[in-house]
Amino acid sequence: MKTPTCDLDPIPSTLVMACLPALRPHLLSVINSSLSTGSVPPALKLASVTPILKKPGLDPDIHNNYRPISNLPFLSKILERTVVHQLKTHLDSNQLYEPFQSGFRSHHSTETALIKVTNDLLLSSDEHSLNILILLDLSAAFDTINHSILLSHLESSLHITGTALSWFKSYLSDREQFISINKFKSDTAPVSQGVPQGSVLGPLLFILYLLPLGDIIRHHGLQYPCYADDTQLYISTKSITPTIHSSITNCLTDIKTWMQANFLKLNTDKSEVLIIGPKSLNKSHHNFSLCIDGITVPASSHVRNLGIIFDQTLSYERHINHIRKTAFFLLKNSACLRPSLSSAAAETLIHAFITSRLDYCNSILYGSPTKIINKLQYIQNSTARLLSHSRTRDHITPVLQNLHWLPIQQRIQFKILLITPSHSPSHSQAQPQICQRQPP
Repeated sequence: MKTPTCDLDPIPSTLVMACLPALRPHLLSVINSSLSTGSVPPALKLASVTPILKKPGLDPDIHNNYRPISNLPFLSKILERTVVHQLKTHLDSNQLYEPFQSGFRSHHSTETALIKVTNDLLLSSDEHSLNILILLDLSAAFDTINHSILLSHLESSLHITGTALSWFKSYLSDREQFISINKFKSDTAPVSQGVPQGSVLGPLLFILYLLPLGDIIRHHGLQYPCYADDTQLYISTKSITPTIHSSITNCLTDIKTWMQANFLKLNTDKSEVLIIGPKSLNKSHHNFSLCIDGITVPASSHVRNLGIIFDQTLSYERHINHIRKTAFFLLKNSACLRPSLSSAAAETLIHAFITSRLDYCNSILYGSPTKIINKLQYIQNSTARLLSHSRTRDHITPVLQNLHWLPIQQRIQFKILLITPSHSPSHSQAQPQICQRQPP
C-alpha cells in the first residue's frame, strides 16, 4: 500500500478518493457538523512537521539550514477547501480584497503583479519621469500573525460574525504540532501564533491580515502592488525632491509602526531600492538611499522582483542573460542524459527545467527589442534540436512545428491573450492589473 502523504492519515488519500462514493456521506456529515457548530475537531488541528534541508550540500548540523515542512490530515484540507470557497465568494461579492494583491487569488499570479508594476514604470519613463521602487521583505511573516488581531479584523472589517467567526476562533485555537523524522516523533507542542503552515486556508487569512497596509501606503501617494508578503512600493516623480524623499520616509515609518503593532517585522537585509528611468536622469541620483527601519539602504543597480531581475532602465537584459546562462547549463546536462531517455521523458525534462524558465512571466517582455527576444529564441532552438536530434544546419521552423512549439514571440502573445479578461471569459473577476494596462 502506498504511504500516506501525511503520517497523521491512517490510509493514503488516493485510497480515500477511490472509495469516495461510499465515504462521501460520512465526509459531508463531518464537514457540515463543523460548519454548523462553529468548531473544528481537535484531530484536524494537529500538524506533523518534517525538517528538510533548504539546499543540497548545506551543513545538516546547522538548524537554520532546514526548512520546516508542515503536513495536515487529509480531512482537514477538505474542510478548509470548503471554507476557502465560501470565504472567497464573500470577499468577491463584497469587493473586500486588496485591489492589487495578487497572492492566493483566482486568476492572479506573480505575473499579474509584475504586469501592473512594469506597465506603470514604462509609462512613467516614457513621460521622462523617475521611479523609485522599494522592495520590502518580511521576516517569518506567516509565523508571527497574532490570532486576536486577525479575528478582530475578520469581524470588524470583513463582517464575519456569529457561527462563522466562532469557526475561525476554533480553527486558530488549541493547535499543536510535532516533529517527525523518519519513524521518530517528538512530543506535541502548542502553536499559539501564525497561520497554520501547510494549510489551505492559511495563505488567504494572511493576505486578509495585511489589508490595512494598503490604505497606509496609498495615503502617502505610493503605489502598492504585492504578492502575498512580497511588498513593493513605487512612486513616479520628475525629480527626487526633499518633499518626495520625505513622503517615502514617512510612509516607511508608518509601515514600520503598523507592523510593530501587528507583530510583523521588516527584514532590512533583504529590502532593496532601485531608481528606474531614463539614463540621463538616473546619473544624477546614483548616491540615493533610504532609511528603512533605522538602516540605510542605498539604491542598487538591479534587484530581483518576484523572480525577475529589474535594472535601472527596465531593459531586462540582465534577466535574459541570467536565463540564458542557466538554461544552457541545464541543456548541457540534459544532453548527457538524452541517449538514455525516451522522447516523452526527454520532453518532460525539458519542459520542467528549461521551457518553464522561458515562459515564466514572459508577458512583461511584450514590446522588448528583437535582440532580447532572439536570445530566448536561440535557447528554444537549441532545446528543440536536442529533443528532435536535428542538425544545426537544419531549418528550425519545421522542427518547432513538429514539436507543436510556438516560437518565443508567439508564446508571449499567447500568454497575453490567456490573461487578458476580454479574451478569457472565465475571468469574471477581471484583475485591475490587467484592466488598467495600456500599450507600452
